[in-house]
Amino acid sequence: MQLFLMRHGEAGFNAHSDRERTLTDLGRQHTGMMSNWLAQSVTEFDLVLVSPYLRAQQSWQEVQKHFPKPGKWLTLDELVPAGDPATVADTIVAYAEHYEADNILVLAHMPLLGYLVSELVPGIEPPLFATSGTTLITKTAGSTSLEWQYAPHMIG
Repeated sequence: MQLFLMRHGEAGFNAHSDRERTLTDLGRQHTGMMSNWLAQSVTEFDLVLVSPYLRAQQSWQEVQKHFPKPGKWLTLDELVPAGDPATVADTIVAYAEHYEADNILVLAHMPLLGYLVSELVPGIEPPLFATSGTTLITKTAGSTSLEWQYAPHMIG
């Protein structure tokens, strides 16, 4: 299984709550850049799991412009900044098995994403994710490994 973990694009702060923050123009641009770059190595996602927060939903709107419709996409209440990494890791694996998904995209937030990497790949310290940053984790029957992590400034 290939698990692509992506942080939402840059968001503004002019909102009534953290949940309602919207993407900035730069956030949309960077998410589009990362999606275009990602589309060069993965042709489609079998499963997409997205945070319910507005900036993550808007990031998914940008990403999906670059890919065919996924086999299944769900909004998961667990994918919030303070989500529990162990619960989220178990949930992702369960959904992947249920939908027999090989290529999975998870669109969420910091600090959850950093802790999720540590949860999925033993021995790895929680990495920081730039906005629109993406990490690939490969999970096979015998091992799980972090393959790469990129941010918009690294590809543009």
